[in-house]
Amino acid sequence: MPTKTDILDLYFMDSRYKLLDIAAYLDRLDRHDGELDFRQRGFDKALAAMQAPPTGKSRAQAVLEALSDHSTEPADAATIQFAFGAPQDS
Repeated sequence: MPTKTDILDLYFMDSRYKLLDIAAYLDRLDRHDGELDFRQRGFDKALAAMQAPPTGKSRAQAVLEALSDHSTEPADAATIQFAFGAPQDS
């Protein structure tokens, strides 16, 4: 069974890179004009879920659920042929 130190040795630098990439993305948004849409609201919700996951959920599960479409009714017709990556009602 690996220790926390083993996990840090294996994954810290990759996680550090990803965190810096997210910070740079947020900085780019801050520097530009225009309105944010549902994708950023979903992203912000996922960041909050990662920092404080609901009781009984892992961080990964909380983030995935924050970025998932929870609708149960089928759409009348498809308007796109790709996913947005965040629910439109975030």
